[in-house]
Amino acid sequence: MRRLPADPMDSSDFVLLGDYVPDIVQEIRYYSSYNFVGERVDGYEEPVALLTMEAARALKSVSKELNVQGYRLKIFDAYRPARAVKHFVLWGIEDLDLRMKPFFYPALEKQELFAKGYIASQSGHSRGSTVDLTLLDMRTGKEVDMGSPFDLFSEVSHPDYRGVSAEQYQNRMLLQKAMLRNGFLPIDCEWWHFTLKDEPYPEIYFDFPVSASCLKR
Repeated sequence: MRRLPADPMDSSDFVLLGDYVPDIVQEIRYYSSYNFVGERVDGYEEPVALLTMEAARALKSVSKELNVQGYRLKIFDAYRPARAVKHFVLWGIEDLDLRMKPFFYPALEKQELFAKGYIASQSGHSRGSTVDLTLLDMRTGKEVDMGSPFDLFSEVSHPDYRGVSAEQYQNRMLLQKAMLRNGFLPIDCEWWHFTLKDEPYPEIYFDFPVSASCLKR
């Protein structure tokens, strides 16, 4: 259900995902230095995932469905403050540091990341109902092989890329179908990226920090 416009600093409809879906694994990349920027991103004050209540409920259903099949969800990013997106944009325009290029965009120049849609000047993550995730095999404790790592900006990461192995493609579709069945929509350039179809705040880009202490619990 869509909501009336809210204050971008109002976190009252957000939940701490680890409390709501306790079996998830969290590796919040933008809190660490291992990301395409190469440093902690503005607005990430704690390594936790926040989402709107509606998105958290839907993700809980995804988790339950995949648990039965032997998988857990691993979260790389969820709600992303608008200030973090600004950090990305300034990095792309002004920062000459290319130290993470071999790991995240080896075949592209920084400017192409924007032109090809991998980085946007406004992100759906800031609306609070978008998540970046993968699967963990509960038998091995390891990430399922998706054919490319999170945030590899390349056509290899496109969900429908058929240059990956049959097993890797099947793994991508396993995740995508579970997300689709529970109300999320994919995008065409990142196998890990999904947005709740009926997101409650489709026009609000929130900017409170990623921190458990900012939530009204």
